[in-house]
Amino acid sequence: MGFLHRGHLSLIRKSKTQVDISIVSIFVNPTQFAPNEDLEQYPRNINKDKILLEQEGVDILFIPDATEIYSSDFQTFVTVEEITNRLEGKFRPTHFRGVTTVVAILFNCIKPDLAFFGQKDAQQATVIKRMVTDLQFNIKVVVCPIVREKDGLALSSRNVFLNEKQRKEALVLSRSLKLAKRMINSGIKNSDIITKKMSEIILSVASSKPDYIKIVKSENFEEEKKLKNGKRYFVLVACKIGKTRLIDNLLIKA
Repeated sequence: MGFLHRGHLSLIRKSKTQVDISIVSIFVNPTQFAPNEDLEQYPRNINKDKILLEQEGVDILFIPDATEIYSSDFQTFVTVEEITNRLEGKFRPTHFRGVTTVVAILFNCIKPDLAFFGQKDAQQATVIKRMVTDLQFNIKVVVCPIVREKDGLALSSRNVFLNEKQRKEALVLSRSLKLAKRMINSGIKNSDIITKKMSEIILSVASSKPDYIKIVKSENFEEEKKLKNGKRYFVLVACKIGKTRLIDNLLIKA
């Protein structure tokens, strides 16, 4: 959705190692924002984005207008069931329908062989992979690792909304994930014990208002109360720091 940072650029660099032509689409998608969300405030700087993309050697930049994607009488949507009712889908009920619809449209416009998404939006990437499988798109979805600042904060376009104090307080998200990793690696398998300790870290700063702290199966995002050896899980956090909603996650094998 633009306002590019090193996380986005890492997807481009990955693409250029695997394909002949790299195409970037920039589109702030209105259908994935609820009426009370930050569509109008979402950060934009298309001129800076163009410079960064030229420096990365991107072959094509696709910047459609909203009217090119959605006609005035648009009425067709793509919906992935079950997984979209959990976590982000519970807190943002219309979000994933907007995501899958616009990604399906962009796929039909561009017809890529591979599509690169970031793990920071882990549930979104899993939903898109499900859509690609179910609708038999001839596309391989490649999920790339989270890119972080040196102090651990996951890169996000919304980080620009954090003031200096909130920026420091936002580190409780990555700190809680590091704690979860240490606990799981030490042999603790009870999700409630792990997430309770994570919650203590996140609530240690006054500006935090967590939406959820969960451990889920990586394939379908169902909650798991007792972790099983050898299985892969996402440890997930969604939390407001002040008025800015941030998400972060860790993919780990128990």
